[in-house]
Amino acid sequence: MSNVTIRPLAEGETSLFLSYDQPPVPGVGVEAQRSYLEMIESNEYRPGWIWVAERDGRVVARAAWWAGPDDDRPWSLDWLDPGVEPDAVEIGAGLVAAGLAKIRDSESAGSLVGETPQMHLFLPVGWRDIPAARAAADARLAAAEAGGFTPFIERFGYRWARSDGVPASSGRLTFRQVPDDDELVEVLRRVLVGTFDGHSQHDIEEHGIEKAAELQLEGLRWFPSPREWWQLGLTADGDVAGLIVPARNYMMPTIGYLGVVPEQRGHGYVGDLLAEQTRFLASVMGPGEEIGADTDFGNAPMAAAFLRAGFRHTQTRIVMTA
Repeated sequence: MSNVTIRPLAEGETSLFLSYDQPPVPGVGVEAQRSYLEMIESNEYRPGWIWVAERDGRVVARAAWWAGPDDDRPWSLDWLDPGVEPDAVEIGAGLVAAGLAKIRDSESAGSLVGETPQMHLFLPVGWRDIPAARAAADARLAAAEAGGFTPFIERFGYRWARSDGVPASSGRLTFRQVPDDDELVEVLRRVLVGTFDGHSQHDIEEHGIEKAAELQLEGLRWFPSPREWWQLGLTADGDVAGLIVPARNYMMPTIGYLGVVPEQRGHGYVGDLLAEQTRFLASVMGPGEEIGADTDFGNAPMAAAFLRAGFRHTQTRIVMTA
């Protein structure tokens, strides 16, 4: 990797990111959904978290770390273009490693607190059978792994629009708010028993189920939508069937969380919970908006529930951890 300079952009330099002259690969990367300028304007990309690699005065590779507009730390590396130089993977790895090193230095100094960000790579459905997408993905994944990330999980991404049909209520469940944190943590603890979700499984293995439930609650609090939207689904006998968290992230309405407690599994309540969450979000979403959702490839029951409810499989997301 000779004659290459890797550095973060300073204030006033953000336009340098756009001087990268390689065309996007259809469906690959977060840029398939949102523009760089949009995320700069919304404070989701910031100087210091945006990196370029320069060779002979040209930007030959670039990367950007994402955060919510009000966050004080990056949550994910979701833009990585390693370029087309003969040593592109090495250059991309250098970008990744430099970004991770800066974040870890900040963590050691106490200016950033929390888990090290993940790598998120957005890809089209069936990307392994699309030559251009496969080549672009392989280069990015190789650079990310060489730069310090490890493959973790692959996730289905879904969208739902009103034209997909608002699901009807079966009437089997009633719903109420969950104002008490202690009750919510207890329900989350129950839901996490036997979970198929990869992140939750990791937290349980790492911290135990009690701490995993607290971490789940902490993650749900991140959504910039009202806590009052969160609901427990109750059976006709008044027993808890599960939890739904209709939410809004910084892009769209989203299925923030859905889980069925172990003793109520096998009765199809996942469909009732998803239908209620979809109906609620449909009532608060703006014109032209869609609801977003995702689930791990390994969570077959949830994937099937999304398709039954009219959600369309629109993308794949690969997650890596550092």
